[in-house]
Amino acid sequence: MSTTTLSRGDAVRIAAVVVIWGLNFVVMKLGLQGLSPMLLGALRFCVAASALLVIWRAPPLPWRYLLAYGLAQGVGQFGLLFTGLQLGMTAGMASVVMQTQAFFTLLLAAPLLGEPTHRSQWAGLTVALAGLIAIAAAHGEGPGQMTLIGFLLTLGAAFMWAVSNLVGRVAAKQGDYDPVSFIAWSSLVPIAPFFAMALWQQGHDAIREQIHAMDLKACAAVLYLGLLATLLAYSLWTRLLKRHAASKVVPWSLLVPVVGLLAAAAAFSEWPSPLQWAGTAAVLLGLGINQGTWRRGR
Repeated sequence: MSTTTLSRGDAVRIAAVVVIWGLNFVVMKLGLQGLSPMLLGALRFCVAASALLVIWRAPPLPWRYLLAYGLAQGVGQFGLLFTGLQLGMTAGMASVVMQTQAFFTLLLAAPLLGEPTHRSQWAGLTVALAGLIAIAAAHGEGPGQMTLIGFLLTLGAAFMWAVSNLVGRVAAKQGDYDPVSFIAWSSLVPIAPFFAMALWQQGHDAIREQIHAMDLKACAAVLYLGLLATLLAYSLWTRLLKRHAASKVVPWSLLVPVVGLLAAAAAFSEWPSPLQWAGTAAVLLGLGINQGTWRRGR
């Protein structure tokens, strides 16, 4: 059931999600140094689905919701994002561009779910959109620069994230369910498509060689992505979407780039250009406007 205010527990959940997902982009880049995007996706969701060894009971929902969420959040979001990162999207800018999911979610939630929106929310997201346009305009083809194809694929991943947000909200209206069970069971859905695409793109021998060559760094990346970034963070995120309207929860993910940019700078010396810094500042300003923190009395 949706509530109107964020509790202290909700604030802790949001903070945990922001940190986990902010570091997530650096971990993805590290994982892609030894694994192809499709194989990394398959292994990620194998690890996330391993929770079914403990949580075996499926959520009391029609299977179409698990299927839709697994395809949108798994194959759609991460298939596009991993490919974008491999094709030149920087980790720091990926953490910023992915937050267009907030814009897409509000665009879809208002007409499809009938969730009310406020003028300040649209004003904030308009400012954030202007910032993302500035970031896109600063693309380049040199070493360490964000490529245009990487940006477009990441934008597509953000749209698929928004679709999965809506699936989570619709599923919440069908009845109560455990978010961890929901994420674990929906993680079964992307495994076969990811493995199939990996085999189609690279062949059996290449996949086997990558798995045999996995070192501690690759294994740690897969475990982080599967257990923390997927099972834990998305369970917390789903719990928040069960309790609150998407328009109240989703904009907080715009804080993820703060962690993402700092982590990318520390790990890869990825320093945004002045135009990208300006765009990032606009995105964060949009968050402040969206949440009404600039309005007196809020």
